[in-house]
Amino acid sequence: MTDQQHPGDQHPTPEFPSQDQPHPGWTGPMDPPPDHGEQSYRGSGRLDGRKAVITGGDSGIGRAVALAFAREGADVLFTHLDDEKDDAAETARLVEDAGRRAVPVSCDVREEENCRALIDRAVKEFGRIDVLVNNAAYQMSQPDGIEAISTEQFDRVLRTNLYGMFWLCKMALPHIPEGGSIINSTSVQAYKPSPHLLDYATTKGAIVTFTQGLAQMVIDKGVRVNAVAPGPVWTPLIPATMPDTRKFGKQAPIGRPAQPAEMAPAYVFLASQEASYITAEIVNATGGTPLP
Repeated sequence: MTDQQHPGDQHPTPEFPSQDQPHPGWTGPMDPPPDHGEQSYRGSGRLDGRKAVITGGDSGIGRAVALAFAREGADVLFTHLDDEKDDAAETARLVEDAGRRAVPVSCDVREEENCRALIDRAVKEFGRIDVLVNNAAYQMSQPDGIEAISTEQFDRVLRTNLYGMFWLCKMALPHIPEGGSIINSTSVQAYKPSPHLLDYATTKGAIVTFTQGLAQMVIDKGVRVNAVAPGPVWTPLIPATMPDTRKFGKQAPIGRPAQPAEMAPAYVFLASQEASYITAEIVNATGGTPLP
């Protein structure tokens, strides 16, 4: 990520071998291993002294953001599920190796009380929350149509992707000072939904609307709210929820999926004071797929 080159060659990706994992998926078995910026991300002090909360920070985009935030000078509290403790330990190591505090917290954001306890923990640890990143998400491909989407699955997708975001924003805002920000993870699916991800895409569209509405609601408090819309990204969620990984991401005009490290700079920018005039915006990082 230091040499100038064609973006399609930045992370050369041959056809992925077919691979499958049970949900939630783990980083270790992934082939090829994802790049979170371990060897490439260089901080420049843009988040010195900031206190950040990141949901779903154990792996994938969340880990890349935690690593980047730490190398930019932020302490990081991040969530993981009980089954993701090994991945969470690696994220914590990366944050601490950057000289910052890492606070991993097991938390299922589908429950309101879990979200309340998470914010209470963050305030206890840090005294305030400068940046809240709502990144935790659930998806499950259902290529057999809407009939295959159970009420249980639909409920899990909505509670993870929407309810958790709503509760955490509501509970965190009293602890976000002027100049702080909220960053939500939406998706290319918000605008170009894949039929086999109908319920997931529905939530991602709602996140766009929620982000733009909340941004207008809280700007008088000096808090900015934005979102990042990734395209296909190579994270544990893919082998854990997709039926065939062999051609994953090839539909992007760049011709490959993104690595998590390629998403992190967008979150850093939105969290930084350099983005002081940017709120209610969606930063599209889709590999060339045009979005509104």
